[in-house]
Amino acid sequence: MTMAITSRKIINDPVHGFITINDPVIAAIVNHPYYQRLRRIQQMALAQLVYPGAVHTRLHHSLGAYHLMCNAITELKDKGINITDAEAQAAKAAILLHDIGHGPFSHALENVILKGVTHEDLSLLIMQALNSENDEALNGKLTLAIQIFTNQYPKKFLHQLISGQLDVDRLDYLSRDSFFTGVSEGVIGYQRILKMLTVHDNELVVEEKGITSVEKFLVSRRLMYWQVYMHKSVVAAENMLVKIIERAQWLLAKKDDAIKTGTVLDYFLSEFTGKLADVDLNAYCQLDDTDILSAIKKWQHHQDPVISLLCNRLLNRKSFKCKMQDKPISASEWEAAYALVKAKFPMNEKDLSFLCFKGEATNTLYKNDGETIKILLKTGQITTISQIQNALINESLSAPVKKFYICLLNE
Repeated sequence: MTMAITSRKIINDPVHGFITINDPVIAAIVNHPYYQRLRRIQQMALAQLVYPGAVHTRLHHSLGAYHLMCNAITELKDKGINITDAEAQAAKAAILLHDIGHGPFSHALENVILKGVTHEDLSLLIMQALNSENDEALNGKLTLAIQIFTNQYPKKFLHQLISGQLDVDRLDYLSRDSFFTGVSEGVIGYQRILKMLTVHDNELVVEEKGITSVEKFLVSRRLMYWQVYMHKSVVAAENMLVKIIERAQWLLAKKDDAIKTGTVLDYFLSEFTGKLADVDLNAYCQLDDTDILSAIKKWQHHQDPVISLLCNRLLNRKSFKCKMQDKPISASEWEAAYALVKAKFPMNEKDLSFLCFKGEATNTLYKNDGETIKILLKTGQITTISQIQNALINESLSAPVKKFYICLLNE
């Protein structure tokens, strides 16, 4: 098939350099309004309040992951792995669309605006909708991509490149988030990791020469998680955003029409049933960060003292104080924090629950269970990253790390 010259696009990416789009299906996805919405959704939600450079978007990340998928497929084919042109196209389309279901502020508001519905559920729903469009470039062209995305395709390694312990999604976001935050602990040797990938028994494995790069990748994930993604000031700001939305939902349930924004956001805050089948995709794909920000700017003048206080504080980067620790919050610690807030803001118990609360966060560096990172030894044997001699990724690093926190307003 002869490619139309208009199908070839070059995108200059600050992390990976030039990214080439040379396939009409990929071009149709990128040009679709559902995909272009990702320009208006920040990759790292409110992390920019701590790391001012972290203003990259979901579109940046999905294009970067697509680029790494292209590289991974080229490397595997060079090693004699049988990947047809249709399979390569489908894998690239699947990774390009893997995050298309993210809503405003990504993970920060997941299961808040649409309770009980994950971004993975929505991504699949949107992929199915695109596959049914009348557009000749998309109609029926994503069936194989959907099979790979949902792990229903026999060549399991294609799905593992999209979603696994060592997928191109993680390789891109660690490199990208490190670049935009300036946190060097997230720098990984993603190019060497891609060079070391191969396939054994239809599963993705890493050649023995790549062990050190994989260990560095796993350690970098943990460092980035606690230093960036779960930085106590990021936790505080994103919890404030959650409390604002929850307060707006509560006010709408009490028929407070002054909280309405006159946008599609109103429907999802008050009328959505919570059932995936009832999601209006056209309406959902109009939602982005700007809807939430404009609502917050409006609500800062609302007569409700709680939502106006929270909105003013978030807009001016005066968010909750967050105390994070390794041990569960004791009764005395909780009572002391609650007393501070109550003294500063003499409100009823319901209102105070938006100003003082506790939570926990968990991260596992490496899940040493069914989905392991397999290593192909020079002898031809297969082992796992945690079973190699003098393994850095051992049982202690495979254990989950849990931290507990209190968020409160006391000034």
